[in-house]
Amino acid sequence: MFEGDLLGERARITPGKLALVSVESGERLTYAQLNARAEGAAAQILSRGVLPGDRVGILGFNSVDYVALFFGCLKSGVIAVPLSTRATVHELQAIARDCTMSELWYGDGFEETAQSLGIAARPFEDAQSGTFSSNHQRWPDDAIACLLYTSGTTGKPKGVMIPRRQLLWNGYNTVINWGLREDDVSPIFTPLYHAGGLAVFLIPLFCAGGTIVLHKSFDAAEVWRAIERERCTVVLGVPTIWKMLSEAPEFEAAKLESVRWFISGGAPLPASVAGVYEKRGIPLRQGFGLTEVGVNCFTMTDADAARKKGSIGRPMMFTEVRLLDDDGRDVAAGEVGEMHICGPHVSSGYWQNDAETAAAYSGGWFRTGDLARCDDDGFFYVAGRRKEMFISGGVNVYPAEIEGELLLHPAVNDAAVVPVPDETWGESGVAFVVAAGVSGDELTAYLAGRVAKYKLPKRFIFVDALPRSAYGKVEKTKLRERIGAAS
Repeated sequence: MFEGDLLGERARITPGKLALVSVESGERLTYAQLNARAEGAAAQILSRGVLPGDRVGILGFNSVDYVALFFGCLKSGVIAVPLSTRATVHELQAIARDCTMSELWYGDGFEETAQSLGIAARPFEDAQSGTFSSNHQRWPDDAIACLLYTSGTTGKPKGVMIPRRQLLWNGYNTVINWGLREDDVSPIFTPLYHAGGLAVFLIPLFCAGGTIVLHKSFDAAEVWRAIERERCTVVLGVPTIWKMLSEAPEFEAAKLESVRWFISGGAPLPASVAGVYEKRGIPLRQGFGLTEVGVNCFTMTDADAARKKGSIGRPMMFTEVRLLDDDGRDVAAGEVGEMHICGPHVSSGYWQNDAETAAAYSGGWFRTGDLARCDDDGFFYVAGRRKEMFISGGVNVYPAEIEGELLLHPAVNDAAVVPVPDETWGESGVAFVVAAGVSGDELTAYLAGRVAKYKLPKRFIFVDALPRSAYGKVEKTKLRERIGAAS
């Protein structure tokens, strides 16, 4: 099987269909027009000696040029390396060295950063025109399309090798299992350097022939205006964003008749946040995925989301999931095990990092490091990261399980549990909670009816907000540092 040109094929089938709306510039491009921009970018990428297989960096905020450059890389066979706009020059230099980057394309405001990296750098606007002839080039489906560098929260950033088949399988599977349609319209306000920005819903909607409304970055008021103005139908966000959107003045008056459903990912979704959208009559689903296996690995209906609160759903078609204990044996229903995922959407390993690849990839399976349980109906529930697990009195405790129960409390808006040394039990949990009108004793009593006694946090710390990364993950190192500074 060989992968052709996704954008080119879509432009061939529905050339006049609206593909991309830029909130920032006001541009409205059909598939034919966007494909022409991507072909121009491909021509410029190859114009100065860059060859297929070379690594080309893309640094900038979301824009039409960014999308054109990414698909231009796919057309030309070079490997795209989307770069975080939040990264320091030092971090970007490390990535450029790691992947031996040949060239860098940069957007407005990043010229100084680009010049500091010591490699050939060109502005986005240079990629807007050019003549490209693909000669019907078809790249093997295992050819690397892009390198997505992990956030580095657990160590040195690693370049995840995303093959072309992973992009397409993610796209097709999302369309089929989530029921996307050619009349769907979705905003993207998450950064395109992240797997979530590319895979929800840019590539899936291009597979289906839908329309993307592209924001430069996140602005709650502008998001609600765009959803109403462009009659958006499906929207992805992380819990922090859904909370910010619900607190924006525009939320109560926003006309949402066009919306079919919202979906949250990246972190557990508080029941209090989901409840706000339920009152507006909008289903809010929860998804799950990782850069290494694609951001869309599970699916659920609106009815499932309502009756299986806290669940990430069932695995998508052609996605196999196993939960294994420390001895590599499958655990029973309801028991916690480490999640392993297999399917055509699994990435190819880590760039020039054989040791990390061997530790995580084996026989087509990817060892996620995530702990989960599966109920008798086949619905999965995340119990946390293996590295976050702690042992209290000789028994394993999974912070995400406790956090999930806390987030179902109507007064709790956010929660995170971290371990601390305990003279009696070895380790015990401390819960950081964002809540109003509830005490630690009340939360202890609430949890006592839902989890075993050894899992109960020994202390509750009420805070105004939890430290989170750009994509909504709690930065637990900062929480542990806070406990250490206070002791």
